[in-house]
Amino acid sequence: MSTAPKEVIIYCDGSSLGNGRGDPRAAAVALLGFRGVWRAFGEYLGAATNQQAEVAAAALGLEQLREPCRVTVLSDSRYVVETMSGRFRRKANHDWWARLDKAAGPHQIKWQWLKGHAGHVAQEAVDRAARAIAAAGHADADALSEAAAAAAVETED
Repeated sequence: MSTAPKEVIIYCDGSSLGNGRGDPRAAAVALLGFRGVWRAFGEYLGAATNQQAEVAAAALGLEQLREPCRVTVLSDSRYVVETMSGRFRRKANHDWWARLDKAAGPHQIKWQWLKGHAGHVAQEAVDRAARAIAAAGHADADALSEAAAAAAVETED
C-alpha cells in the first residue's frame, strides 16, 4: 500500500549585508512547516550575494526533507521562483543552482512568489532571521526559534 507524500510548506529568504561589496556577510534561512509544526534552519554563507543567498535558502529548506514530499516553497525572490519555474534563464551562480537542483530533485514542488515586506508573518520572520545570522556571522539559535514561533502563531487559525 503506497501512501501519499507528506505535504510541507517552506518559507525561505536570503540576506547579504553589503551584497557583494566590501566585506559582504550573507545568510540563508528556511522555515519548514508540517502538520502545524514549524522548524527553522539557518546557514551563514560568508561572502555571497543576495541572489546566491536566496538560492541557498531554498536549497537549505529542501535539504532538510528526508523523503520525497509535496512541497510549496514560498520566497520573496522572483529570481528563485521564476528560474525554478522555467521562466528565467540561468546566466550565473551555476554552483548555487546545482545545489538547489539536487535538493529539489526528489520532490514535487510548487514555487510561489510572495511580495517581501508585505505583512506575511512567516516571510517577515525568515527575513529577520537571515539578517540576524548574516550580522552575527553564524547560525543564531534565538533568531531561528523566533522565526519558528512566528510561523506557528500565524498558522494556528
